[in-house]
Amino acid sequence: MSAPLGVILAGGLATRMGGGDKGLLQLGDQSILDHVIARLTPQVDYLALNANGDPARFAALKMPVIADSIADYAGPLSGVLAGLDWAAAQGADHIVTAAADTPFLPCDLVPQLQFAAERAGVDIALAATPDGRQPTFGLWPVRLRADLREALEGGLRKVVLWTSKHGAATAEFPDSAAFFNVNTPTDLETARDML
Repeated sequence: MSAPLGVILAGGLATRMGGGDKGLLQLGDQSILDHVIARLTPQVDYLALNANGDPARFAALKMPVIADSIADYAGPLSGVLAGLDWAAAQGADHIVTAAADTPFLPCDLVPQLQFAAERAGVDIALAATPDGRQPTFGLWPVRLRADLREALEGGLRKVVLWTSKHGAATAEFPDSAAFFNVNTPTDLETARDML
């Protein structure tokens, strides 16, 4: 399997952080998003950011910013769909998604997801740790975008409900800390300590 395109999911409202763009908060001498980009870029063919609102606020990142096509902040699957639509226009077969607020994501995320999907003979793979599934970290096939759009338009919001229907594989990662996400000001302080 060739390298997929990468999509960083930043389309949420960040309500627990008080709103705004969590990914643009400083962690060390870079933003959280800079850390995510640095870890994901070597693993994918090309990278885009899924975010809603004015894309100009991300201009410094010098990457495509793609908005949800499903209204009213329909959750991470809406960002996956936006990524699949973007990837289809690029002629790609798959995308890998990662959350914009996870600065320590695994440097072997993509190969592990690909291996899990190939081993199971399926198109979708989701990351998991001893703490449970990490459903915003996944390998997604472009060929299922119409099915996903239909599910979202029908009101589906739970990642696991849709992926289970398609027999998603699981890629197990032993280190839960790799998926630590910054949701609150306290989490940001924890991430600074981890860094």
